[in-house]
Amino acid sequence: MEETGLEILAAETGRQHTDALAAFHAQQGRAEDIAGDIRRIGRLDLLGVGGSHWVNRMAEPAYRRLGIAATAHNVSEYMRAPLPGAAVRIATSQSGGSGEILAWLDGAPGGPVYGLTMARDGPLAARVPCLVAEGPPERSYAATRSVMVTLAQHAAILTALGGDMEEVERALAAPGPMPDGARAIDALAAARSHVFSARGAMQGLAGSAALLFMELSRRPVLALEAAQFRHGPFEAADRDTCVLFFRGIGQEGDNIDGLARALLDEDIRPVIIDASGEAPVDGAITVPVTPAHGLAAILRSLPVVQNLAIGATSRMVPDFGRPLRSTKVTSSEAE
Repeated sequence: MEETGLEILAAETGRQHTDALAAFHAQQGRAEDIAGDIRRIGRLDLLGVGGSHWVNRMAEPAYRRLGIAATAHNVSEYMRAPLPGAAVRIATSQSGGSGEILAWLDGAPGGPVYGLTMARDGPLAARVPCLVAEGPPERSYAATRSVMVTLAQHAAILTALGGDMEEVERALAAPGPMPDGARAIDALAAARSHVFSARGAMQGLAGSAALLFMELSRRPVLALEAAQFRHGPFEAADRDTCVLFFRGIGQEGDNIDGLARALLDEDIRPVIIDASGEAPVDGAITVPVTPAHGLAAILRSLPVVQNLAIGATSRMVPDFGRPLRSTKVTSSEAE
């Protein structure tokens, strides 16, 4: 019997911590090479599309905290309006065959170019030096395991740059029990519209989670930085809207409680995946995770939001997990 979408997703998420931890420890020599060029040049352009772009967006602030001028770009737009000047460029393609990445490589400027991929024998690994993840290719259409694995690859480079990744390693090695998300799943499944919002590195997670939810549910989902949500789109929220916030420690949790209370004043009950360690917002649906910051907070929160998205959309879509008009590897830019 053919596997269901739910079974495929469960298999991917079930092995993601093990594969990501292996990716973090593998190929330290290549990570050192990449870090050496980043230190020498001082600027890093992170290039990807789809789920890979959002992973780069999650990692971007961690590089900046180490003094690197790092920016994450949708590679399809970057190749049409590239940033001038010297930079290390890291192209991320989980499949190794993303058409946009391959098209950009055809005209890539000189200078160090590296790749992050899960495909050892893929086109990306054949063209540039890569960190190649452990484990087989991802089978689910929506990115799940590949997100965590690629984050671990970034963490390996950040370690080589002198970053403290002990909390990241702990989050991969000991993920902890899954919190009860039943009320959050109910809220997501019942809503007519959805907004996922956060700040800092957690905003990259919000974008990734919104993409996951959109691909599985086949419904539009807004992914908005917290201030961008408040400056206008707040008007679109109503009682049929599920607003899901990610709340981290320090600046990654700034005013999430205030935004949640503003929604509650309008009789809109938000969901908060909360890694802040602060008191819950009274009236909100809080899903607590181990308090953490930066990439560690993302790694603690990622499996939780995956569980919520999969649980909700399995109720919403009869042939859940199977794309109608898309493929796992998109090659339109290369055609």
